[in-house]
Amino acid sequence: MSVQERKERERAVRERLIVATARELAEQQGWDAVTTRRLAERIEYSQPVLYSHFRGKREIIGAVALEGAAELAVALRTATAAAPDAPRPRVTALARAYLDFAERNPAVYDAMFRLDGGLTFAHEDTPEPLKDAFAALLERLAEVAGDGVDPGLFTETFWAALHGLATLTRAGRLPPEDAARRLELLVDRLAAP
Repeated sequence: MSVQERKERERAVRERLIVATARELAEQQGWDAVTTRRLAERIEYSQPVLYSHFRGKREIIGAVALEGAAELAVALRTATAAAPDAPRPRVTALARAYLDFAERNPAVYDAMFRLDGGLTFAHEDTPEPLKDAFAALLERLAEVAGDGVDPGLFTETFWAALHGLATLTRAGRLPPEDAARRLELLVDRLAAP
């Protein structure tokens, strides 16, 4: 291995450590606790080393969001692949996987959809992990969009409903005992094959 390859590998390892540490700190104490000084202390590198990877917290949030989007896409595809081979069970599995991801990873979910990570959505320059997470939704929802309904628009609407459920449930605005009924209603009314 050349010196250059070794340096690139070490840089990639440091970058993964920064992102993993930011995620851990955010999940434990919230995003307000994630500062470059605190990250530098936790990973035992200087702040200038962090700034050589990320220009600041916004870019770190963006990196966490991209990592989370890739994980969400895998979770959605895994759940739907394991579901019975019929549209309704696959859509139900997709919706459950989405809501479970949001519940298990609140800080990552915030990085993806609530905080400014400097990422663009729904544009040509949208990063691939974000496009892939949307594609994982679209793959299953397109089959239940209905005749004459644009599958992309239907997916955006269904996603918005899932996001609303995830956000309102987490904020304690919806009674938790009705979560399964809400999911069933969403699937039955919006995604009935």
